[in-house]
Amino acid sequence: MLAAVAMLAGCSSDPLAEQYADGTDTNYISGDGVYKEYAPDERGEPVSFEGVSDEGAAISSEDYAGSVYVVNFWYAGCPPCRLEAPDLQQLSVDNAEAGVNFLGVNTYDQEATSQAFARKFEVTYPSILDANDVAVQFAFAESVAPNAVPTTLVLDREGRVAARWSGLLSEPSILQSMIDRVLAEES
Repeated sequence: MLAAVAMLAGCSSDPLAEQYADGTDTNYISGDGVYKEYAPDERGEPVSFEGVSDEGAAISSEDYAGSVYVVNFWYAGCPPCRLEAPDLQQLSVDNAEAGVNFLGVNTYDQEATSQAFARKFEVTYPSILDANDVAVQFAFAESVAPNAVPTTLVLDREGRVAARWSGLLSEPSILQSMIDRVLAEES
């Protein structure tokens, strides 16, 4: 994984990404890259949440009812978040035809910073601003706590966490396989 991070950082002119590649994790708690999938009978209750996007739109779990979707907890100053943003964006495009939606949850920033990140990394899916009341993070805490940034979750058609990736999404193909397995489940 370190080689992948170094390779990604080498292609980047992003000082925060380079800092991460050098092994510095100042001012944030990064995940360890561990991922886990949960069998349908191991999943908790559906997660219910609501918030407001960095564009001012109301977003809730009801908007995703009946569909498989991916939730990524992030913030702009998080080096691994910056490294994985292009991969998450590409996965969102690749999975759009299958009806899989992506949702960001910005855990730290306000509107302008979140929007600037989306422009810089060409992220087209929405992000909820969760820094002020941490309501979305709290909603997920009972199921699978997003206690590291970034954390990426795949939710099933019932709104339950089916997979969790803590830390940098170093292998997008693995997340794609997780999504594919959840899509293949009977609704």
